[in-house]
Formats: sequence, structure tokens, C-alpha cells
Amino acid sequence: MPFEYRTKRRIEFADTDTAGVVHFSNFFKYMESAEHEFLRSLGLSVHTTIDGQTVSWPRVRAECNYRSPARFEEELEIHLIVREKRSKSIAYDFRFYNRHQTLVARGSMTAVCTAIDPSSGRFASIRIPPSIDEKIEAAPAEVFSQ
Repeated sequence: MPFEYRTKRRIEFADTDTAGVVHFSNFFKYMESAEHEFLRSLGLSVHTTIDGQTVSWPRVRAECNYRSPARFEEELEIHLIVREKRSKSIAYDFRFYNRHQTLVARGSMTAVCTAIDPSSGRFASIRIPPSIDEKIEAAPAEVFSQ
């Protein structure tokens, strides 16, 4: 069962500031995009219907620490690691590397499994459905000692 996913992203001009460096806020978009790709790679989605219930994953926590600038037209390699899986939530860690394998940034995000009430649009946290739970495994502790 996967606990890690890797993807690449080319930095577009719209992602940068006037100096051609990625604006800090875009790393949060990159994390979300990598999460969506990860879930799709497992045949899942961040917003889906399971047993007649609309299930989604709102974020309850996100952070990013920047180490080195990333620039227009560079390609970033993004590593997503499932740090922790609880009964109702998943915590991800992200590492961003440039073509020289220099660590550009480290981020994390926690998402809670929720059901959406179609009549009110309100969310309520739920246990992760077995059809999702069985496809995602948390990383072993030794992954974080590297």
C-alpha cells in the first residue's frame, strides 16, 4: 500500500514574483495538486461519492518552510509522504527538490475525511471509508530519519 508519491512540476511565470522566484503561496497549491495526483493514482479523488455519501477532504492545517529559491522554468520534484493516518484524518509531508536535488522547501498538510450534507452543504467528520483506508498506508518511522 502506498505511503509515498512523487511528481514533477515545471514552474510557470504566473507562479513567480517580479524577480522570477516562486511566490511562497504557490507551494500550498503545489502540495494540494500533489495530494490530488496521489489520490488519483490510487483510483480515488479528493471529492467523491461512496455508498451514496459525498466524501471530501478539507484541510485543517498547512505549513511550509522555505530553504532555497525556486525559479521560473525550473522543474521541481515533489515528494508526498503519508506521515500519519488516523481514523478520520491523513497528515502529509512534502519535500520539494530542484534539478540539483537541493531541498527547496518542506511542507505539511492535514486533511480530515468529511461527509457533505447535500441539503445544507455542511461538513461533518467521518471515519475514513474502508475502500479508501485500505489503499493508503502511513510511512514507516525510518522514512523520517533520513
